[in-house]
Amino acid sequence: PGDAGWTWAHHRGAEQAADATGANLLTVENIPEGSPEFEQSVRDFIADGADAVFATSFGYMDAMEALSAEFPDVDFFHATGYLSNDSNFGNYFGRIYQARYLTGLTAGAATETNEIGYVAAFPIPEVIRGINAFTLGVREVNPDATVTVVYTGAWNDPVKERAAAMALIDAGADVLGQHVDSPTPQ
Repeated sequence: PGDAGWTWAHHRGAEQAADATGANLLTVENIPEGSPEFEQSVRDFIADGADAVFATSFGYMDAMEALSAEFPDVDFFHATGYLSNDSNFGNYFGRIYQARYLTGLTAGAATETNEIGYVAAFPIPEVIRGINAFTLGVREVNPDATVTVVYTGAWNDPVKERAAAMALIDAGADVLGQHVDSPTPQ
């Protein structure tokens, strides 16, 4: 919850929902995506009485799907992704592509070099959808501008994010967009 971004916002929402409903909120943080520690944490939550589990990173999706089949009486909610079933596992995600389009309009209008950079975490559907929306916004106001994307391979790695931003600037970008968890590229 201390990242002041994606995870922090989810945590705040979970706290508010628990306060409003009287639910017992169980949390664990800093679980690597794809690790056995994630599955064990979910199993521990269920053993402690959890009847709903929320996971907030794309890399938890496969484990969530498998656990939902194993625990049909527990509801599983996964932030982002594309897998689901008809009974107890689904995904949720805001329409942030709309805001990405608007920022693309601004970027396309602001660039003087027609070179726009974009620092992104991973080439997964939610990120690509945002990049596409951003680029459509850019092209709406400036068809001559290009958007160059650099992937960091991490959601929150300020060192890689800074290096990616600097590489884009060195290549001529005078406006940057991003889909990573820290404000470092800006």
